Amino acid sequence: MTATGMITLNETTVATLRSNLRGDLLTPEDAGYDETRRIWNAMIDRRPALIARCTGAVDVIEAVNFARAHDLPVSIRGGGHNVAGYALCDGGLMIDLARMNGVWVDPQRRTARVQGGALWGDVDRETQLFGLATPGGVVSHTGVAGLTLGGGFGYLSRQYGLTCDNLLSADIVTADGRLIHTSAEEHPELFWAIQGGGGNFGVVTSFEFQLHSVGPMVTAGLIFFPFDQARTVLQGFRDYAATAPRELFCIPLLRIAPPAPFLPSSIHGKRVVGIVACHIGALADGEAAVRPLRTLGDAVVDLIVPKPYVVHQAMLDATQPHGRCYYWKSEYLPDLSDGVIDTAIEHAEQLTSPFSLIGFFQLGGAIRDVAAQAAAYGRRDAGYALNIACSWQDPHEADKHIAWTRQLWRAMQPYSTGGGYINFLSQDDDNTRVQGALGGPNYARLVAVKNQYDPTNFFHMNQNIKPTV
Repeated sequence: MTATGMITLNETTVATLRSNLRGDLLTPEDAGYDETRRIWNAMIDRRPALIARCTGAVDVIEAVNFARAHDLPVSIRGGGHNVAGYALCDGGLMIDLARMNGVWVDPQRRTARVQGGALWGDVDRETQLFGLATPGGVVSHTGVAGLTLGGGFGYLSRQYGLTCDNLLSADIVTADGRLIHTSAEEHPELFWAIQGGGGNFGVVTSFEFQLHSVGPMVTAGLIFFPFDQARTVLQGFRDYAATAPRELFCIPLLRIAPPAPFLPSSIHGKRVVGIVACHIGALADGEAAVRPLRTLGDAVVDLIVPKPYVVHQAMLDATQPHGRCYYWKSEYLPDLSDGVIDTAIEHAEQLTSPFSLIGFFQLGGAIRDVAAQAAAYGRRDAGYALNIACSWQDPHEADKHIAWTRQLWRAMQPYSTGGGYINFLSQDDDNTRVQGALGGPNYARLVAVKNQYDPTNFFHMNQNIKPTV
């Protein structure tokens, strides 16, 4: 017997679902259960009653119908990379898409069809065969689904927009068990809503993306400066960024230098100010574009070089490994004002973990070319997305690390445009924060779409948009 928070599933009921799936159905007693429920953020530890390891849309439909019929809470695992850990539910049914990771590229149309369980590394590997790419994240083991549904930005975004701006269509299983093809022409309101509204409207089994010519070589890497030059470096970067080419995307950051073999041992364990940079245009133009970054201070290491795009996409993977505890906070910022810079430096001096960092994702460019109401992602006026990315190894140390994160986040409130990036919100960010992340005018429209496609809030393990019907 499998007990849940609301009902008890007997062996016959579970056996019926198992026989209706092509993929596996796992219970807590089955081999592989603990491995399958393990997600990126080790801070999250929940135990689903059942895990459906789906192999296709029909499996997803079977799982959704079963959960609805038996009043089971549902969670959806795409890449399992969401910091809030919504891939896992307690006592319910986890719909695991990890085996649905196929990528099909049409080089003539410059499009890619990507299944809902794929990671960005899967996409980049296939698209770069043809010298093509679409805006993804900055860690290759990030899930395609979560990033896209929350908007998505990365190294290509200042030139080609958000991930969701490059979404052409999607197949989605709704709460009533229908498989719907949605695009600007078919179910357009649903299509609008999944462009930044998160996983509120169903299980996306496949995405179709527009691709662009990228690479295979780009000018990219990171540069570190001594921490005592942080103010000068960040102010200089701010001034240069105001006129920097769209092909250049940067992430200024403050952190403790890790003991990485490519860093001088003299800075291991010391605070540094750094810039992760990627220029996706011609290599000669890239060298010219990054030259001003090298003059911002006395670099202790400069690793910005011509390299394959797929290599750069995975460069930060080791800094965000599976199995650590993660707790993030986020705000959108209009600019790197002196107040923002001083606040970040002050709190970087008090870092509680060698794995934590304060990052500023440079936005603008093509992101601002799209009207704020054109997609559910509505915060296009921001110049930067602040990511207070706290992580640590020992679960017993959570309180001090979370306290540091919250303290810095509160100190940044006066400088915010309002709201933070929905993919950077943690599990304790409430509905007010979700509304702020999505933008005021867009939220009411999202509620209307939720009312139409999920009036019972069947899909609520997410940064939730509550229906009003």
